[in-house]
Amino acid sequence: MPAQFIGIAFALVVFVILLTAIFKILKEYERGVIFRLGRLVGARGPGLIILIPGIEKMVRVDLRVITYDIPAQDVITKDNVSVKVNAVLYFQVTEPNKAVVSVANFFEATSQIAQTTLRSVLGQVELDDLLANRDKINAELQRIIDEQTEPWGVKVSVVEVKNVDLPIEMQRAMAKQAEAERERRSKVIHAEGEFQAAQKLSDAAGVIATQPNAMQLRFLQTMVEVSAEKNSTLIFPVPIDLLSSFKKYLDRKDE
Repeated sequence: MPAQFIGIAFALVVFVILLTAIFKILKEYERGVIFRLGRLVGARGPGLIILIPGIEKMVRVDLRVITYDIPAQDVITKDNVSVKVNAVLYFQVTEPNKAVVSVANFFEATSQIAQTTLRSVLGQVELDDLLANRDKINAELQRIIDEQTEPWGVKVSVVEVKNVDLPIEMQRAMAKQAEAERERRSKVIHAEGEFQAAQKLSDAAGVIATQPNAMQLRFLQTMVEVSAEKNSTLIFPVPIDLLSSFKKYLDRKDE
């Protein structure tokens, strides 16, 4: 009897092993690349698939988007500025057969291509372009990396430059440049204000030249404004006609 139980248990174990080898369940985001006697058959799934034990072998491939954080790379820009740049890469397998057959490890290959391309592309741009035109650089990185990974069945959807670490000396120089730029704008705005004020004064002088009484009215208005404040200022009004007569006297004396 014990021998019979041992035989039955052994048979059950073999049966379970055969079942697990024959039947495979793949999730919605998985595909199984099937090899039959070493030759590629194709991708199957998702759901329940059946394999021939000892003849067919399956390799699981995940089709979800993979997020890869590209390590910080030392880059020398076109204008000879040394910076550290890191980025993030989003890619996914679109053709499971190529991802298994065309490259030994598609994840490692894609990561190495991303690092190399990041250094190469950023080495061809100037620092100002790297800081100001980041969208254009991201699009160029995505295009180049995607072209190189396409034969592996890998689609690169997004590449984003995350951070640019500048040397302390460069940060100070950029701060001085920004301060000088703001000072320049301040002087330009002040000069424009002086110019507009001069134009208004010129217009006012033209009006007063055609209307002599306007000067007297402006003088009286100034007296009202000064007297409205609590101060000890003394004002001695002088008639405009007296000044005009004095000017005429001086003109005659010069003649």
